[in-house]
Amino acid sequence: QVQLVESGGGLVQAGGSLRLSCAVSGRTFSRFSSYAMGWFRQAAGKEREFVAAINRSASRTSYADSVKGRFTISRDIAKNTVYLQMNSLKPEDTAVYYCAVHTGGTVVTGPKEYNYWGQGTQVTVSS
Repeated sequence: QVQLVESGGGLVQAGGSLRLSCAVSGRTFSRFSSYAMGWFRQAAGKEREFVAAINRSASRTSYADSVKGRFTISRDIAKNTVYLQMNSLKPEDTAVYYCAVHTGGTVVTGPKEYNYWGQGTQVTVSS
């Protein structure tokens, strides 16, 4: 079993920044370096959508068009943690943000391709 715990969410004004963290633990945490990781978000009344993903070696990343150039995904193998640096935040970025594990190790963007999910952290951007 793999557990994921997100942190770093909160309330920020438009144009501000936040950094989300996702710590991976559990019986298989030692395999963190073999996992691809993704971030998704879900706004009220909307479906969950892809935000960013990073492959097992951090050699490849992928971003939704809506966040390209503003968000950066990264990972720290030693800390079993993945990050999402969010800059130039907009009110439309308001959502619950989830991190997820893809045990296949490659960058994928579909939520059904992810095997484990965190509980989410709320990000609210005021105008």
